[in-house]
Amino acid sequence: MRPHIQTGKKGEELAIEWLKANGYAILSRNWRYGRHEIDIIASKQKILHIIEVKSRRSTTYGQPEESVGRKKIQHIMQGASGWLLKFPGHKRIQYDVLSIVLSPEPEFFLIEDVCL
Repeated sequence: MRPHIQTGKKGEELAIEWLKANGYAILSRNWRYGRHEIDIIASKQKILHIIEVKSRRSTTYGQPEESVGRKKIQHIMQGASGWLLKFPGHKRIQYDVLSIVLSPEPEFFLIEDVCL
């Protein structure tokens, strides 16, 4: 398996643990709608969270969240529209980015309510 794929999988596992420890209920992982994928769909305090997880082994090439641009957010929103069609009824939806730097110890940075 390629190193960046391993980093991504490790980051998503850590993200699930961190989100659960911080009161989130995980509803779905790696949900696909067409060619769009949402890393994690969770809920907390009656808010539906659409979460993009970005992981890096270090900050040598910048912070993980720096790789989430306008186009990526648009793709996440398109994927979320498919999930919402299948599971309607959510009154509040929020798009978040969970950034994880893996070494030396995992560091988490949650950017909440990202908008275009």
